[in-house]
Amino acid sequence: MAQYDERFKLKVVKRYLSGSGGIKSLAAEYGLYHSAVRRWVMRYQAHGMSGLRYKRESYDAAFKLKVLKRMWREGWSQTQTAIAFDIRSECRIGRWERQYHEGGNQALERRRSGCKAMSDHPPKQKPLEPAVQEQKTLEEVLKENEYLRAENAYPKKARCLDPAKESGSAEKAQLIAGLRQEHRVGVLLAVAGLSRSTFYYHLKAQGVADKFAGLKARINAVYARHKGRYGYRRITATLRQAGECVNHKTVQKLMQTMGLKSLVRPKKYRSYRGEEGRVAPNLLARQFEAERPNQKWVTDVTEFNVRGRKLYLSPVMDLYNGEIVAYETSTSPLFGGLVRSMFQKAIRRLSPGEQPLLHSDQGWQYQQSSYRRMLAEHGLVQSMSRKANCLDNAAMESWFATLKTECFYLNRYDSIDQLKKAIGQFIHYYNHQRIRLKLQGMSPVQYRAQALGV
Repeated sequence: MAQYDERFKLKVVKRYLSGSGGIKSLAAEYGLYHSAVRRWVMRYQAHGMSGLRYKRESYDAAFKLKVLKRMWREGWSQTQTAIAFDIRSECRIGRWERQYHEGGNQALERRRSGCKAMSDHPPKQKPLEPAVQEQKTLEEVLKENEYLRAENAYPKKARCLDPAKESGSAEKAQLIAGLRQEHRVGVLLAVAGLSRSTFYYHLKAQGVADKFAGLKARINAVYARHKGRYGYRRITATLRQAGECVNHKTVQKLMQTMGLKSLVRPKKYRSYRGEEGRVAPNLLARQFEAERPNQKWVTDVTEFNVRGRKLYLSPVMDLYNGEIVAYETSTSPLFGGLVRSMFQKAIRRLSPGEQPLLHSDQGWQYQQSSYRRMLAEHGLVQSMSRKANCLDNAAMESWFATLKTECFYLNRYDSIDQLKKAIGQFIHYYNHQRIRLKLQGMSPVQYRAQALGV
């Protein structure tokens, strides 16, 4: 049977939908991985209670082909496709896609006969059913092991404190406080059957001493003195200069606990998720100069954070004059609503016969078969940076730095809509008014117009 029954899943999903907790906070409270909670929520929203029930999966070749065609037509990711068709293991879809490209419809059918052959083994050697095996993902197995280790350590700690005493809430909080250096608090709370608020209430009431209280105060003082400009490395160096022997990992952990983070360089959005498909060669080879408009294009995706909400921007730049040919913004980095919409806008800017080279990094959006197919349909040549080499797309990265330095960091934004409007205004200003010295003191649009004699 599945590791979690449908009643437990429904309880977690209902709490999320009621707004009493976020994905990550609920996952920590129940000792789960946030990816599992997100899957439960998406399945419930798409299929109701049936999306949370255990499902024995077996599909024929016709259904597999239907799923693949719909995914290619809509430009969905494997996760979106699995949710839409209520397929519990999204890795199945990737396997079907590889089989289809290698052997067509017959490859999809042969898979079924192979599974039948496995069922002919003697009963004692018969493995678990595939549907049951796939219910337990690697994340769930690791989480289960973590829970079992905490469950084993908890009664041992209880016997050490007072073997004859029945543990109440205060005693449970004391046990968890003693074990939380070795196990996650969320897992220990699940083992003890104690809520997070009750644990911290008793922790405060008991006056449990924080051995890092003094160090936290000194870290906070250094952080405040430099107005948030210092990260954990510089704060560690400052403390050491003052004569304190402290490890940088300890400072990093305590800063994360206190919610302190350097404000100078916010975390950058990274779309690389490993090799999901065929990787195109690096045809651009850092040749960031073009002889004519619409000869070489570069693109990428960047992320903005406004009061805890994310906004993603996907632009296309013409390397001839640095002009932003087209762009699209979205609150989600999904392929269809971001990259595909941007590409469709960019294609409208091309004249008949123009087929530029389009360079990107190895983000998962650019490795999708739907993206490569769009490029092929319009005759565009795909180029990709080498793995973990941002310099191969330095022109686009440089423009992102300009946008954030001159637009995002100089102003305070209260909403995503306000930031969207500001980005649109800056791109228009950048294209039509902001001069560039390498363009002979002209803006990108002026430079292009002069070159074409418009």
